[in-house]
Amino acid sequence: MKNKVEFKRAIFCSILVILITNIVFYIINFYEYKTYTLRFNYKIDNIVTVLNEKYPDIDKQDIIKILNSQSSKSDFVLREYGININKDAFILENDKYFSRFLILNISITVILPLIIFYIFLKYNNSKDKKISEITKYIEEINNKNYKLDIEDNTEDELSILKNEIYKVTIMLKEIAENSKKDKKSLKNSLQDISHQLKTPLTSIVIMLDNILDNKQMDIKTQEEFIKDIKREIINVNFLVNALLKLSKIDVNAVKFNKTEEYINNILKSSIKNVAVLCDLKDVQITIEGEEDNKIYCDSNWQIEAITNILKNCVEHSEQNTKIDIVHTQNQIYSKIEISDHGSGIKQKDLPHIFERFYKGENSSYDSVGIGLALSKSIIESNNGYISVQSEENEGTKFVIKYFK
Repeated sequence: MKNKVEFKRAIFCSILVILITNIVFYIINFYEYKTYTLRFNYKIDNIVTVLNEKYPDIDKQDIIKILNSQSSKSDFVLREYGININKDAFILENDKYFSRFLILNISITVILPLIIFYIFLKYNNSKDKKISEITKYIEEINNKNYKLDIEDNTEDELSILKNEIYKVTIMLKEIAENSKKDKKSLKNSLQDISHQLKTPLTSIVIMLDNILDNKQMDIKTQEEFIKDIKREIINVNFLVNALLKLSKIDVNAVKFNKTEEYINNILKSSIKNVAVLCDLKDVQITIEGEEDNKIYCDSNWQIEAITNILKNCVEHSEQNTKIDIVHTQNQIYSKIEISDHGSGIKQKDLPHIFERFYKGENSSYDSVGIGLALSKSIIESNNGYISVQSEENEGTKFVIKYFK
């Protein structure tokens, strides 16, 4: 811990008390000296006055010389008056003032340590209290109670430790919540994967049983079954591969090799991947945009993302229609708009089309609801954003923005 404000404050207060005490002592001593001097001067003035009155012939210079001469060690004269120089004060009034000053000095001498002791006692009590609070917070965290508000705005070392524990608490709370979400998500995903795999695998088993059990099945029917089996296997293969890719992206296990790529090249490669589907439905795909428009990305993954979007558009397009792709660029982002002229998406399905395994009412039979979710994950991993606009029986537009 860097800041020891509380301890420094205690030291500062102690030094301040000592300094003030020394100043007070100096003032008292100065006042004491002045008091004694004044008392002596009054008495000597009285003596000189009496001498002048009784002995007017005495030379004033002689009196001054006597007063300023070095003190004699003889005390015979004062002893005749019952005064011992070593024990008694000639001016009794000084004894009274001496007693007062002595009491005052002793009081200050006693009070000073008490004040310093109180300062450090208060500091230690505050420290012990905070340590007790921190211990209690740690015990609560060990009991998985993360709903603690322990943020402290002071800057002493224990408060900083307290704030660090607060940060750790928030982090642990987030981890705990994310863990619950991940477990729930994993559970749902496993259920969805099980369901998605169960249907095609069941169909494959049934068709294989039909072929094996019916030895007299004609060749044409067998070929139809084999084609259906192949189609289901392709769907299962696509599902497994898509899930593997999604899981890699989710755990940041994918290393994107980003380079500057022409948008046209990415779009043309994506169109080639859906060329067979386009031919089956007689769908044409057009590209409009500047040839030198570029994005900084991993081209293979972006081709994968756009291919899935085009596949979705082709599947929902009517026979003998077209899909329009328009790409533009500005100082902030590059934009790709993909518009089909198909059946569109129902409004209730729009918020969910990028969710995994979600299948809207207009989804095709072969759809597993994973392609658009994969596209979204890929695009967002490339600092992009995807949105969708759709009207039933009019078509759908996907808008992708790659921010620079």
